[in-house]
Amino acid sequence: MAKVVATSVIRGSAKGDSHGGIYIIDFAKERSYQAVDWNSADINWRGHGGDRGLRGVAVHNDRVYVATCDKLLEYSPSFELLASYRNPYLKDCQEIFVHEKHLFITSSAFDSLIAFNLEAKVFENAFMIQTDGQNFRLRPFNPNKGDGPLPMNKLQLNTVHCLTGGLYISGAQTEALLMYNGKRLGVSASLPDGAHNAQPLRDGLVFIDTPKNVLRFASRSGNGDCALGLPVYPAAQLENAEAEETGIARPGFGRGLCMLDEKLAVTGSSPATVALYDLDAQRMIKAINFSMDIRHSIHAIAVWPFI
Repeated sequence: MAKVVATSVIRGSAKGDSHGGIYIIDFAKERSYQAVDWNSADINWRGHGGDRGLRGVAVHNDRVYVATCDKLLEYSPSFELLASYRNPYLKDCQEIFVHEKHLFITSSAFDSLIAFNLEAKVFENAFMIQTDGQNFRLRPFNPNKGDGPLPMNKLQLNTVHCLTGGLYISGAQTEALLMYNGKRLGVSASLPDGAHNAQPLRDGLVFIDTPKNVLRFASRSGNGDCALGLPVYPAAQLENAEAEETGIARPGFGRGLCMLDEKLAVTGSSPATVALYDLDAQRMIKAINFSMDIRHSIHAIAVWPFI
């Protein structure tokens, strides 16, 4: 049973507090450990989320890449920080994904994807997603010049996923999984508002229906469709439950999805839980929790290939 690496955000945390981390989760041994405690103080503390925590995570060869709100971090497998990369078009970063020699970063504030060349270690290309409410188009721009888009955050982009022949993009307000085939950007499938981590799977797609607190698989044929509930805990076990009343956070908020193969899915949710599902059996296999603070939310998950 595979290990995964997960990042987290602690919403509403104060300056001087930990506001996120990196965790390694071993489902076979049913345990987790914290590899990085993220307590950087040089961030914007306004709002409940803001610049807090760690975002997308991806593994490439012998390097681990993690996005913060506004930069890309490069770690060794033992989590020695090797480099940090900044670009003016990185802001409110979400998921990241490696395809061949590029790492793609969703920069939500600019409704854009930023491409980082993993060989040259430079930001190489960028693409803004635009819509008139019905149609979508992709506008390329140079991330190393100052004539790119203004920060709008209309689509709340949160996910990028690459396959041979297609670059898939989605956001909480796209209402669709978009696909760019190298020539045009179009709609691959519809999505509900607030969805996270949408990606193609088999003849359909899998995603977290965050407002409904479920993991969904939807096929074009209708074969194997399912909606599986995210982990739920008794109210008496929750910490900082008052954060739900003030709108800072809520239990069951789902974000972070990693497919181990075509049937095994790993999801993240609050409070700080990573769960393993069998889509064919339509059941949760097990869940591992490492904090009952409802402000502590998983953000991204990737397969951990190292011992």
